[in-house]
Amino acid sequence: MMMQGIRKAGQSFIGKLIITVMFGFLILSFAIWGIGDIFQGYGRNSVARVGKTEIGLEQMRTAYQNEIQNLTRQQRRQITPDMARALGLDRQVLSRLVTEATLDQTARNMRLAVSDETIRNLIFDDPVFRDASGNFSAARFNELLRSNGFTEQVYVREQRATILRQQIAEMVVGAVAAPGALQELGHRLRNEKRAITFAHVPASAVGEIAAPTEAQLKTFFDERKTAFRAPEYRTANVLAISAETLADPGKIGDADAKARYEEIKAQRFTTPEQRTIQQITFPNAEEAQAAKARIDAGETFDAIATARNVAAADLTLGTFTRSQVFDPIVREAAFALAQGAVSAPVTSAFGPVLLRVTTITPEHVRPFEEVAAEVRTELATSRASSQITELHDKIEDQRASAKPLAEIAREFNLPLRTLGPVDAALRNANGSQEPALPGAEATVQAIFRSDIGVDNEAIRVARDNGYVWFDVTKIDPARERTFDEVKTQVEAQWRADEVASRLSAKTRELVERLDKGEAFDAVAASAGLTIEQAADLGRQDQRPELPSNVVSLIFGTVVGQSNSAGNSAAGADGGRILFKVDSATVPSYARTTQEAENFARLLGSSVSEDILTQYVGKRQSELGVSINETAFRNATGGAQN
Repeated sequence: MMMQGIRKAGQSFIGKLIITVMFGFLILSFAIWGIGDIFQGYGRNSVARVGKTEIGLEQMRTAYQNEIQNLTRQQRRQITPDMARALGLDRQVLSRLVTEATLDQTARNMRLAVSDETIRNLIFDDPVFRDASGNFSAARFNELLRSNGFTEQVYVREQRATILRQQIAEMVVGAVAAPGALQELGHRLRNEKRAITFAHVPASAVGEIAAPTEAQLKTFFDERKTAFRAPEYRTANVLAISAETLADPGKIGDADAKARYEEIKAQRFTTPEQRTIQQITFPNAEEAQAAKARIDAGETFDAIATARNVAAADLTLGTFTRSQVFDPIVREAAFALAQGAVSAPVTSAFGPVLLRVTTITPEHVRPFEEVAAEVRTELATSRASSQITELHDKIEDQRASAKPLAEIAREFNLPLRTLGPVDAALRNANGSQEPALPGAEATVQAIFRSDIGVDNEAIRVARDNGYVWFDVTKIDPARERTFDEVKTQVEAQWRADEVASRLSAKTRELVERLDKGEAFDAVAASAGLTIEQAADLGRQDQRPELPSNVVSLIFGTVVGQSNSAGNSAAGADGGRILFKVDSATVPSYARTTQEAENFARLLGSSVSEDILTQYVGKRQSELGVSINETAFRNATGGAQN
């Protein structure tokens, strides 16, 4: 919440640390307490429980909406709930609330408390609540609380909780600082640069490889029979129903489609008017009025900006729709202007300003004819959703009477898919890939766990709100293939292994020559290789000719020594990179510089954060955490899974 962000206590290192941890970096804790959709007797209006503490549905909804509003302000564009969920904001908020509840209950268990005097001093000392004379202003205090949706009692309660959480954080991490050796190591890892001489050794460098004899191939096959073993293959009939498969857009008439279009036109098919707004801020209304008079007399808006030392890049606020302009005074003034016109002075949240609208993009509504097919499909899918449960029950009745899926599909005029023979990766015997199944991996696993003649339960496909039934009709057990069956694959693998072996031997020979003291240029020239140079190479860098696996090997090689690396990124021939590390440079680590201080502070914060994360995770496992997924989705507007 905003008020927690402006409190004075939050300006301390520990305060910032606890806020940082609570606002997103403890998502990892889901790995500790993520236990799915669980109802363990607590109210349906509770989203989660931490020990004996419940997180209410309204608490979750309010916190989530506040975060969406904060993100909207930061991004300066409208963030919808769907966009927020796609960014994982809903889970971040839940993680923060669970973390807060964990620390709150820990404070209660430890019988920690905050005195009224501490809270009173905190409020009186907060500069946000002071008037122009620098004194605490009760009127300003109450005004800020009301504008942020707080009562005095709620605000005081939030401050008590925040202070207690900080006390626990200070108890756990105290004044933890990153050790000097860790700082120097981190500095080296971040800033070391290397220069190398290298050459690409192509697969063609091994020359022509004679065709193998039959005896060679058979020997190769006998030594690797398991690599050519045929996996288990299964054949099955699959029947799936979902809103998408049952939907028939052709049955949606024009009247229904147009009515639906009118319902969703504003939200789905309308691009609101956008305006590019420029702004010049003035210290007082008199100067703003004088500037407007000069513009009315013929001086340009840009000239006024130049006179006030406003850079061109700082002149434009951005391009916004009406709803994206948060200041209502600026919004009304800007959207009342003609393109190119300058407003009269208006008092914005940042003081008197002059506004100019440089570009107006009119509202655009996609016509019904353009989106008719989309609307019909959506409407047909929506109507089909209501049929799924009824159809599911009818199919289950037929299954109970031992009817095979093929007959059921014909009776209800549903498509039946014959799958296989395929292995557990949905590959056919010829190596081609079968399209994915409804229900994805869950369906595949169920097919390979079942047997012929087994009456399998329907698989619920939550994403599509549908069901999948299957019958296993044939099982081909895993077996060893004969040489004649896989001769082509054997020869291809033999050749690939032979090339790799000879290429490795060749590059090893080149490296040995380099290690004996021969010059890199001479060794490369004798092998017909083109020499290249790479300087200022960082540990995290990667280039087309030097992919990340090669760079990692370069930084693992002692300066002055040579090595070679497999380089699949250089080409399809499976070549190698021959290289020599010429130099490694690391700028000296001066701890007195501002950069070093910032790095040490960042590293110390990371160490403290890790410790605090582990502590909170341990407390969560001790207290026990349960998540009510249904209530969570209700609070955040998420789809049912």
